[in-house]
Amino acid sequence: MLAALEHFAPHHRELRRRLIRIFLAIATASIIAYLFIEPIVQFCLRPLFTAHPGIRRLVYTNLTEAFITYIKLALMIGVISSFPVILYQVWMFVAPGLLDKEKRIVITIVLWASLLFTGGALFAYFIVLPKMLTFFMAYAGPDLKPLPRLGHYLSFVARMIAAFALAFEIPFLMVTATRTGLVSRDHFRRKRNYFYIVIVVGAFLLCAGELTATVLLALPLFALYEAGIIAGRVLPGS
Repeated sequence: MLAALEHFAPHHRELRRRLIRIFLAIATASIIAYLFIEPIVQFCLRPLFTAHPGIRRLVYTNLTEAFITYIKLALMIGVISSFPVILYQVWMFVAPGLLDKEKRIVITIVLWASLLFTGGALFAYFIVLPKMLTFFMAYAGPDLKPLPRLGHYLSFVARMIAAFALAFEIPFLMVTATRTGLVSRDHFRRKRNYFYIVIVVGAFLLCAGELTATVLLALPLFALYEAGIIAGRVLPGS
């Protein structure tokens, strides 16, 4: 037992160092985000104001709602902006057990994973949110006036951006599984129909049952899935 603990101790210390660096990266990014929280909030509100010009301001009904919401938003931005650092620290923890060839592969995967994550977030903000908000605001009329709450709206925006950013990691996961030999090159092609069903169900759950968002998420994920199949075949597992 003691021998096992002594063998694991170096890994435990290394894991702790990596986790501390991840925590510091997220904390630093979150603090910086909070210093510029007002412009960030205005940036998040822009799609809503564009979808319904009649809305000029949001409301909050709890004394601490605005403060807590700003903290949550800053933390979310800290996690998103630290995503490359998180991936790099994970790689540095795993790297000692990899061959030189495998290390180079992981570096490439980390780069593409970060780009896909960013692309998903941008796709959500510039493509999905405007269409969704325009659809939802269309219900407003003479007898129905929208009064969005600050906390609920920003949580909605954060959830959508995070869902799309994470969902866009599908090709990254597919290529990783193929390159590491976990599955064969033809696995995702042969199981395409099953994974399409999983994508639709996953998109529905990530978007909290909102059908418009589900469609807007599922369609690009189908394309990304096919891209993952092509990449997996071009870059076969070792």
